[in-house]
Amino acid sequence: MNNIGMLLPFIVLIGAMFLMTRSAKKKQAQAAEMRNQMQPGTGVRTIGGMYATVKEINDETVLLEVAPGVHAVYAKNSIGAVLDDAEYNRIVHGDEPDTVVPDDVSSLTEAAQDAEETSTEAAVEPKADLTKKTGAAEGDKDGKADGETEAK
Repeated sequence: MNNIGMLLPFIVLIGAMFLMTRSAKKKQAQAAEMRNQMQPGTGVRTIGGMYATVKEINDETVLLEVAPGVHAVYAKNSIGAVLDDAEYNRIVHGDEPDTVVPDDVSSLTEAAQDAEETSTEAAVEPKADLTKKTGAAEGDKDGKADGETEAK
């Protein structure tokens, strides 16, 4: 009975290591599959965050066009993501979808402002006077203002 209690932490540790290596192998296989999907003309993002277009694929390297007329050779392992055309054009060229979003929120808040104006016109209340009063009305004591002391 004592021997099983001593072996239990080791069994749990070996099981956790197995599960971690299995998930890491899955991620590596998915990355390799993604890199195999690259074709000349597809947009990619490198692991450093650079967006480029694939021009040529070799065994271990990829020729990328990082700007018009600027080519660079990268290792296949440095490709972080293969992007579809719509996403690549949205990121690199700033192509936005056809959805129309107003530049300002005034068109969204006009109805709310109209409703607010009609409700404030119906219930007009006098506003509180928050200005500071001076003189005897404020309650000067011994000719001293608030916060003043005799120490100089």
